[in-house]
Amino acid sequence: MVSTKDNNRIHVVDALRGLAIVSIMLLHNLEHFDVYFLPENFPDWLVKLDKMVWDSSFFMFAGKSYAMFALLFGLTFFIQTDNQAKKGKDFRPVFAWRLVLLLVFGIINSAFYQGDILTIYAVIGFLLIPFARLNNKVVLGVAIILLLQPIEIVRLLQAIENPDAVIGNPESWAYFGKMDEYIKDGSFINTVKGNLTNGKIAVLKWSNENGRFLHILSLFLFGMLAGRKKLFKPSVESNKFWTKALVVSSIAFVVLYVFQKNVDNIFVSEVIRRPLKTIETSWTNLSFMVVLVSGFVLLFQKKAWNKVLRALSPIGKMSLSNYILQSIIGSTLYYGFGFGLYKYTGATYSFLISIVLSVLIGYFSYWWMKNNKRGPLETIWHKATWVFSKKQTNKNTNAYI
Repeated sequence: MVSTKDNNRIHVVDALRGLAIVSIMLLHNLEHFDVYFLPENFPDWLVKLDKMVWDSSFFMFAGKSYAMFALLFGLTFFIQTDNQAKKGKDFRPVFAWRLVLLLVFGIINSAFYQGDILTIYAVIGFLLIPFARLNNKVVLGVAIILLLQPIEIVRLLQAIENPDAVIGNPESWAYFGKMDEYIKDGSFINTVKGNLTNGKIAVLKWSNENGRFLHILSLFLFGMLAGRKKLFKPSVESNKFWTKALVVSSIAFVVLYVFQKNVDNIFVSEVIRRPLKTIETSWTNLSFMVVLVSGFVLLFQKKAWNKVLRALSPIGKMSLSNYILQSIIGSTLYYGFGFGLYKYTGATYSFLISIVLSVLIGYFSYWWMKNNKRGPLETIWHKATWVFSKKQTNKNTNAYI
């Protein structure tokens, strides 16, 4: 077993966060950062390759990367709270202020990319605070209830009672339909205005329609529980847990995925299918996310794999900076105010672009972290967090920001 801990830092968490950032960047590039456009006149072989790249990438990471990010967000909350508690201090008020700062970062990011997740995390993060001192059974119970998607279950039961009801398109579609007006436009100002108004409404409505709000809070709580149970610290007990998690989640995913592929044939009623798909999708994504996380944690402790996977750690240590950086770069590459590459790049070309960006960001992160304790935006966030603190020593309580 390879030791993965030094300087009170759990490096597998950094690497996992790095994986989340890289995979999120991959999907965003394939989507042209929300500019859905298929270039014409591509040869048949490239069209087929594009479909293969798209399908395989979304199978691996769509809905899983953000879930991984949410899980680690809850873990970080525990680490910060626990570190302060050991010093006899209550971190909850400071965490609330940190969420306000995160909201500001999210708004800045949203100006470039309307699909920003930071603003949503910042708001939902406030709901974590009341759980900080509740016992594990209560937290686990609430997390499971949220994961079950109770709102969608109610909608499903109502749909079963009236399966012939006619429902319209999701409300978010109307807002997404307006995106081309400002994203493909050549004006940066119009893009920012559109992203911060129409775009944010579209994303919030889509998130609600797809059960993301309850799912995110559920993952926050599971992440906090993982921290309490020390599941990311190398030990015989944690290895047993992740091995069992890998087996159980793999079986669950296979069952759910088979159901997913047949749900349209089983249920004719659209009013039934819609909430059922929302429930099934969240469960399927969670099960595969656990497959990815558990497999990653177990491989990280193998000497040969550890050397490879640790390359993701610098990216994860600078997750806030890199998340916003990829939005700025991506919008400049694909949007009308920039190079407008959405017109010329299919999934294959966008995949290659994401690989290049990942390598560049990886080298940049490695260089930066070699000379600094935190990433550039992480440093700002850290200093702003403790701006009202009288004791400057509090600034060194945690590196997981």
